[in-house]
Amino acid sequence: MARKLRKKEAAEMLGKMVKTFGNTLGEIFDDPELRTSAKKFAESVVDAAAKVVQSRVEDDEVRAKFRSVGEAAQTLGKSLEEHFKD
Repeated sequence: MARKLRKKEAAEMLGKMVKTFGNTLGEIFDDPELRTSAKKFAESVVDAAAKVVQSRVEDDEVRAKFRSVGEAAQTLGKSLEEHFKD
C-alpha cells in the first residue's frame, strides 16, 4: 500500500509542476486561456501518470522515469535562468 501511495504522490506532484509551469507562462504572457489550457494539460498528465503507476511497471523503472522528468525540469529551469540573466 505504501508503494501505491508514493506512486500516487509522484503523479500528483508531476501534475502540480506542470500546472504551475503553465500558470506561470500564462501570467508572463497575461493570457487566461493559456492558464486554462495548462490546467487541462496538468489534469491529463496526472491521469496518465496515475495509469502508469497503477500498471505493472516495476518500481525502479517508474522512479527512474520520474527522476528523468525532474532532471529535464531542472535543465529547463537552468537554461531559462541563463537566458534571462541581466
